[in-house]
Amino acid sequence: MMNEAKNLYQKMVDFKRFAITMLAVGSFFYIGLIIPDTANTVSDLYLMAGSSSAFLIGSILFFILSRRCRTKLNETDEGQEYLMRK
Repeated sequence: MMNEAKNLYQKMVDFKRFAITMLAVGSFFYIGLIIPDTANTVSDLYLMAGSSSAFLIGSILFFILSRRCRTKLNETDEGQEYLMRK
């Protein structure tokens, strides 16, 4: 059971890292969208807005998955002990 808690903790940490990375990339895409540059065509703007939105939505999904793993860890005694040690 302790091995399962350890795996769940590692998944939680990985999901949070993925979410933070995707949030950073999505933010940079959004900044590139609002800063005027040579991309004046509408299709380029839609492409940049879509990629920024996709990364930000992916970030939200990974934060949700991380939260679910944390609640599963809090429900078990071994998971609570593992969270307290780390």
